[in-house]
Amino acid sequence: MKPGDFEYLANFLKTSSGLVLGPDKMYLVESRLLPITRKRNLPGLTELVHELRRGRDQSLTQDVVEAMTTNESFFYRDKTPFDNLRAEVLPKFLSTRKTQRQLRIWSAAASTGQEPYSIAMVLKEMAASFPGWRLDILGTDISKEVLEKARAGMYSQFEVQRGLPIQMLVKYFKQIGEMWQVDSSLRAMVQLREGNLLGSFTGFGMFDIIFCRNVLIYFDQATKKDVLERMAKLMPDDGVLFLGAAETVLGLTNALVPVNGLRGVYTKAASVAVKSAPPSQIRTPVPAAAAR
Repeated sequence: MKPGDFEYLANFLKTSSGLVLGPDKMYLVESRLLPITRKRNLPGLTELVHELRRGRDQSLTQDVVEAMTTNESFFYRDKTPFDNLRAEVLPKFLSTRKTQRQLRIWSAAASTGQEPYSIAMVLKEMAASFPGWRLDILGTDISKEVLEKARAGMYSQFEVQRGLPIQMLVKYFKQIGEMWQVDSSLRAMVQLREGNLLGSFTGFGMFDIIFCRNVLIYFDQATKKDVLERMAKLMPDDGVLFLGAAETVLGLTNALVPVNGLRGVYTKAASVAVKSAPPSQIRTPVPAAAAR
């Protein structure tokens, strides 16, 4: 690949998806984009870049972004966030939202659906605690292709074996040939829509809980800060943000702070949550002005 072509693609991908690619990733770009050149009968990457520069083919733009976006996902990924959701975070909201009886959750990088469906299973298992509640889960992703798979809720044997407990497979999935499909009741709990984290969040509404895990690691510092601060604006004072194990808000923004005792969980800076035992006694965040 010509250095100038790589430079253009790197800038194009950063602008369109936030993905940051150093020169050491040239091999990755070639391996993922060459199949697109063959599919479109283009002689090579130089011609692909030429078509992108012309900007007349939006489907090509989408194909390139989808090819370069990492869509690695599996059920109950890293396990601990879902344990914390079930044992610590949801019990707190059961208390603080008992009047409104409504909870909104956003899976901000839903990929092929494993994360939002894992959240739905956690809520299903706690259904007796939420009688008459409205529980909304929104899953968004930049890739139309992975969202179509998520909507179908159809997974291979390999995919359901990655992190999904056997009792959950039996309870919430139906085998269709060699594939497994998520139960319709779970699929009905999850709304899926296209969304770019670099784009506007207008129309998304407010969220009590946001999962934005294992996606910020691909962004530069300025983009991470921007996304985190815009997400904070969608959270109420006691809202909760889950990040991936290799991600943090520290050194990026003062809008969010860690929740003590819950690794990878953050809340708004004006309302620092403190974990204590038992979980039912987690202190509701106190506005900073009242705490002084």
